[in-house]
Amino acid sequence: MEDFSSLLEAEFGLLSRRLRGMAMISRGIVPNLVISQRMVDRVVKAAQSYIADETGETMVGLVVDTDEPETMPMLYVLDTILPDESTIRRSHMFETGDEMQQDIFFWLLENWNAYQTIGRDMSGNEIREEWKVDLKHLGDWHKQPGFMIQPSGGDLMTALRIMDDAENGFDFLLVPIVTLGHPSVTSEVGATVNYFTIPQDDGTSLRMDWWYIHRDVRVFQPISPKIVGYDDLPELTPYPWHILHGDLLNEEIGLLQEDNKWLTAPNAIFWESDNKLPLEICFIVGTANSHDVFLVITDWDYPKTQPRIRMSDFGGVDPTQYIADVFAALWDKSKPAPDTPDFKWDAEESYIVDYLAVIEKKMGIRPDGIPMPWERQSNAVSIAVDVEGEESNDTAPADGVSASSDGKVEKTEPVAEVESDDDEKTETDETEEEIT
Repeated sequence: MEDFSSLLEAEFGLLSRRLRGMAMISRGIVPNLVISQRMVDRVVKAAQSYIADETGETMVGLVVDTDEPETMPMLYVLDTILPDESTIRRSHMFETGDEMQQDIFFWLLENWNAYQTIGRDMSGNEIREEWKVDLKHLGDWHKQPGFMIQPSGGDLMTALRIMDDAENGFDFLLVPIVTLGHPSVTSEVGATVNYFTIPQDDGTSLRMDWWYIHRDVRVFQPISPKIVGYDDLPELTPYPWHILHGDLLNEEIGLLQEDNKWLTAPNAIFWESDNKLPLEICFIVGTANSHDVFLVITDWDYPKTQPRIRMSDFGGVDPTQYIADVFAALWDKSKPAPDTPDFKWDAEESYIVDYLAVIEKKMGIRPDGIPMPWERQSNAVSIAVDVEGEESNDTAPADGVSASSDGKVEKTEPVAEVESDDDEKTETDETEEEIT
């Protein structure tokens, strides 16, 4: 009986929303829309970069609702999220690659939650009380060929599919359309339209038409945007290194593993360690047979900024907890790693594993016989060849070395490398040999 009542209640709620939706569309009621100039500038840059093809980006922002009857929410579009490398761009087609966009959105969301706690954004602007709501996906803008200023039938089917999937949690979507090549004209003063135009260098204009669709209405409605300045809406955080530079992350992980370390990456932990934004990207790094672990804290712009290291005892921590809770427990009992004044961080050459090795050496906990990471060298094979005009006993520098004017051999590039018995690659020592 209870299940039937719940089903009846759900059906009644759906019917009520549909009736309200039809009443909304009959009166032409749509939400109020405010968009950041920052978002507009990103759109213009992206559209100009793919003039011949379709392109687009995900929009993120806020939905500020009210409890007052017969009122619609305020929609704030703060910024866009660029698609990842799997994006397909070609004429009459645009498909966003969503993996990197999801990672970036989670990063922005975690920082947005920190904004609300700290009370300010990246630029130090105050987070107003009305903005203390969840950061949300608001929809996607995309560029269409020619003067197709309205969403296509395919756009409608896509929007309905997204909203009908309960897991997505979308009650509505914004689906603005960008087109290029419009004549540069001035709109009538005071006219209410659902688009704006941006003059381009070739004398034409970019046009962006804004459309809104609600799950209970199921048709696109025009919605009028209001553009505000950079400082009038919160600024979201820049994208972090571990997402933008996945190759560097993989390299860091590989080097740590080669140094007999275990770590939590690639499941990075976002943490507020210094009351500064953005949040830090952190990792738990440990060594086999040791209860001591390193807490590695990197800034969003790593390796430009040197990482910070803290030490903690893993004993007594429940490893089955959510990783952020594990990190919090370790952080509460952690202490800064010893200073290493002789170690100079080089953004071009240094790695996390190098810094950890120096700390281990300083603390006397690096096992004997384990070389420092930069001391691992490859066994390069030098091939000697006869030098024309010299006696057969004499050897010329192999490929990979060059003879200087004073008869010394200088290393350039090795001809070949072989792996040692322990499968670790090493580099040829830079020694000087006399040519006899």
